[in-house]
Amino acid sequence: MSEPRPDIQTNVDSPGATDSNRSCIIGIDLGTTNSLVAVADDHGPRILNDAGGHAIVPSVVRFPEGSAGEPIIGREARAHLVEFPAETVYSVKRLMGKSVTDVTGDLEYLGYQVVQGEHDTARVRIGDRIISPQEVSALILQKLREVAENALGHQVREAVITVPAYFDDAQRQATRDAGRIAGLEVKRIVNEPTAAALAYGLGHGSKQETIAVYDLGGGTFDISILQIIPHEAAEDSTDDSAQLDSFFQVVSTSGDTHLGGDDVDRMIVELVEREIREEFGMELTFPPSTRQALRQFSEATKIRLSEFDQAEIQVDLGEERVYQRVLLRDEFEGMIRSWVDRSLACCTRALRDAGMKPDQIDRVVMVGGSTRIPLVRQMLGTYFDAEPYTALDPDKVVALGAAVQGSILAGSHTNALLLDVIPLSLGIETMGGAVAKLVMRNSMVPCQAKEMFSTSVDGQTSIKIHILQGEREMVADCRSLGEFHLRGIPPMPAGIPKLEVTFHIDANGILNVSAVEMRSGKRAAIQIVPNHGLARDEVDQMELESYKFAREDMKLHRVVDLRVNAALDIKWISERMGKLGNAIDDDYRAALQQHLDTLTDFIEQSEDDPQSVDADAFLKAKQSLDEASVRLHEISIAQSLRDERATSAQDSTDESG
Repeated sequence: MSEPRPDIQTNVDSPGATDSNRSCIIGIDLGTTNSLVAVADDHGPRILNDAGGHAIVPSVVRFPEGSAGEPIIGREARAHLVEFPAETVYSVKRLMGKSVTDVTGDLEYLGYQVVQGEHDTARVRIGDRIISPQEVSALILQKLREVAENALGHQVREAVITVPAYFDDAQRQATRDAGRIAGLEVKRIVNEPTAAALAYGLGHGSKQETIAVYDLGGGTFDISILQIIPHEAAEDSTDDSAQLDSFFQVVSTSGDTHLGGDDVDRMIVELVEREIREEFGMELTFPPSTRQALRQFSEATKIRLSEFDQAEIQVDLGEERVYQRVLLRDEFEGMIRSWVDRSLACCTRALRDAGMKPDQIDRVVMVGGSTRIPLVRQMLGTYFDAEPYTALDPDKVVALGAAVQGSILAGSHTNALLLDVIPLSLGIETMGGAVAKLVMRNSMVPCQAKEMFSTSVDGQTSIKIHILQGEREMVADCRSLGEFHLRGIPPMPAGIPKLEVTFHIDANGILNVSAVEMRSGKRAAIQIVPNHGLARDEVDQMELESYKFAREDMKLHRVVDLRVNAALDIKWISERMGKLGNAIDDDYRAALQQHLDTLTDFIEQSEDDPQSVDADAFLKAKQSLDEASVRLHEISIAQSLRDERATSAQDSTDESG
């Protein structure tokens, strides 16, 4: 095994607009709980944010009492939902294109009144007003259109809107009508799982593939089995399935319209309420606003447990009564395991309907915020015996795919997500802000690379892996792609942990980065789309800069590596000198100290002005210390042997006595 490379840095935490003169077709994910808008341009698909920097628009509309009041849409409407339950419409997607009879099972989950309208269609009653689901959805679409126009700086008239794969013709037509009411020409209605596959650039290959799209949101769950058929192999297609290179055919779907992250939030709320009753002997009589706050707190606890091993829960009940406990991830996963099993049962039904088995699925794509829960990913990966695709934000992947479809229809699709070769090198941050490259640019995909690293701090129990893209040698000059933490490492002296970092890029250009500490077996991983959001001219510019600054960059990297390794040498030798004490004669101690002082001066100079350091002289000083310390190693070994013999002699004396 090769020597570990410089230590990973653990203490540093670390798009342009579309041409306004060019028409574009936006992509919209009109969701049950939340909605988003995206566009695809030379930088690839990207989500458009509102003026406050928010990407997500809650699919919630409040109609204030009295016809004169303007509807309130999105975040503000959701924030006051508990206060105005009869005036606030949410989950209206459940009513689209349906009759009152169709939605009878949903009515208990809705706080507003649903009545029968024209042609036996479900309508919403707010006071004296009767409002169609299409009108409510149109208000959400108008909000998204405004977000897009403000972000892009020009008018938007055309859109691609996504719908669940199981939507029938009436539901799809109702979605088109909502778009028309919002002032949009709906160029295409696209199945949500198809959009998710498009966002990952799937469907550009020459062979047929079978994809499972697992969509677990806040309130609903869907599983869709897709077959991606290369264009030349397909006999015919529908308008909704035709794409750039392939046809996407929905083979089967299944799901549960009342299974989602909200159930997990309720589990945590019920746990808190039950334990409060047991501890204080009281029933909760919180007002609606407080109960809403408790639900939001439970959601925050769930999110924290997706990243950390524990979360603290604290509720002030007044009268000096405080409920407090720590919820461990293991306990949390025990609570929700049956909840995940319900989704896997749907997967089994979908596969049975498709006449398939789990091992016949080529890719598994994750959609919906609840798929961030580690247990969900773990159990799904085990079920399909495949690593799920998680590189893109699961809340945004459908909107991104809709934007890709929009760019195809607009004739501006540049195939930005498809990688035949890696356009820029990929690596991780090491101590001192340098970059250790693992995969070099122009490597063919699929490809894999592994490197060994270690630590530079004693007792370190967490290591941050920061993934970077670019040709320069320092982090400041490269593009950050993401980061993750490897936690729970047993505390060890610096340099002892053996950390194996693996970069694996599959045929679709998805980068899987995994890290394992070899001594403890602790593992962590992340998925990334490595060139997501980069235009060709930006890649070219980054490559040119790597040539322009090559000499300075290589020197800076060399000096940083020397500084890190020299600091470790000084630490070890200084500690050893202190432990050996009088076993080292004065002349040898003085000589070693002189070497240490010289190397310390180089370290300090490299911290102040690294470019001014003579790297060759720095290396020579380090080598001189290494050579001088050989005798110290010999003295240390001899001292250890003497101590061992003395201990053995003492043990013998004790036994004879």
